Amino acid sequence: MLRLDDRDIQILKVLSAEGRISKADLARRVNLSPSPCWERLKRLEEAGVIAGYHAEVSLKKVAPHVVVFVAAELESHRSENFQAFERAVQRHEEIVACWALGGGFDYLLQIVARDIDSYQRLIDQLLESNLGLARYFTYIVTKPVKSGNAMPFETLMPDIGIPKNVTSDKEK
Repeated sequence: MLRLDDRDIQILKVLSAEGRISKADLARRVNLSPSPCWERLKRLEEAGVIAGYHAEVSLKKVAPHVVVFVAAELESHRSENFQAFERAVQRHEEIVACWALGGGFDYLLQIVARDIDSYQRLIDQLLESNLGLARYFTYIVTKPVKSGNAMPFETLMPDIGIPKNVTSDKEK
């Protein structure tokens, strides 16, 4: 793990909420001059701490859709079964996120489909692919309550003194 100090965490906190902030504004917000801030940012990117920059798209303004979470359990728990399932997940654009789980279910999938019929066609494809899908439970999202990419750095790293005056514009 890369060793991070409070300034690195400040940079990450601002960027996790506002990926498009200019470098000059970022430097000002974390109380650094632009050159040292840019050096830190490059170091964080090169170390893979910053994995990418993304836009948060309001899908309801773009296209009709349904968001579905699926808890999936495989029949067999051999390594090759997990690998086959994970490869299949990668091939489907509608599966926007997938997490391997410990405990009752093996995977949690987040699916964004045009409608319930499109979702069901995807599930049918997965079932017909002989991936060893034993059971699945469908949870349809009725409304978003909280979402976003801002990370709870103060909770995760309480020993790093993050000044409370370093906030994103979204938090104001």
